[in-house]
Amino acid sequence: MQLDIPTTETQYNKNGDPTGEKDLTVDAIKQEILDNCPKGYRFAYGEDTLLILPEAKRLTTSIRYWLEDMISAGARVVCFAVANPGRDIFLEMLEIELELPSDAHIRLVMAAEAQRQGLEISKSKLAELQPLAGRNPMLARKIIRNEKLGLKQDKPEHTQYVVIMPVIIAMLFSFAVVRFIGMGTGNKGLYITGGVCLVSAMALKQLGNVRGARKRLGQ
Repeated sequence: MQLDIPTTETQYNKNGDPTGEKDLTVDAIKQEILDNCPKGYRFAYGEDTLLILPEAKRLTTSIRYWLEDMISAGARVVCFAVANPGRDIFLEMLEIELELPSDAHIRLVMAAEAQRQGLEISKSKLAELQPLAGRNPMLARKIIRNEKLGLKQDKPEHTQYVVIMPVIIAMLFSFAVVRFIGMGTGNKGLYITGGVCLVSAMALKQLGNVRGARKRLGQ
């Protein structure tokens, strides 16, 4: 609809009279877009088409192959994703890393959402709520909606830390080499130290797999 592409086709009877409209199939719509939009296909003056896809990692295989045809036909495609999927069309795209929104921008998003919700909120309150959203505009809007409902918000819903557990486990596993050195040289101290560290690493690995209950109330 944004590209002004028809999504229905007229049906006719045997006499050539129109009988109604029928929705196009997904493949037919993709072909219509491919035939009408890219630069130099049907338009005499050439029309540039820009496709913006906010959730690129969720694209199906058929859509990705269709986008490849669109790119070959002259269309411009912009895909947004947390990480580059690293397959088919993404291998040919230029990768540009966007900067995270600033704290000031997040406060502006929260202020705009508060105005939309009809909620009067002071600058000091915005500064108090902003750390709960981190650099995520969607969480910023959600926090304002929670504030309007009077829901208590103490803990941030975002994560801004690096998990170093794999590094610790890898370091402990490296002591297995010490165990084998102690075994070969007959050094009981090295043998015991390496064995204890190896067992500790295995225990930490199992503890890292523990997950709490994920079922939420109401489900």
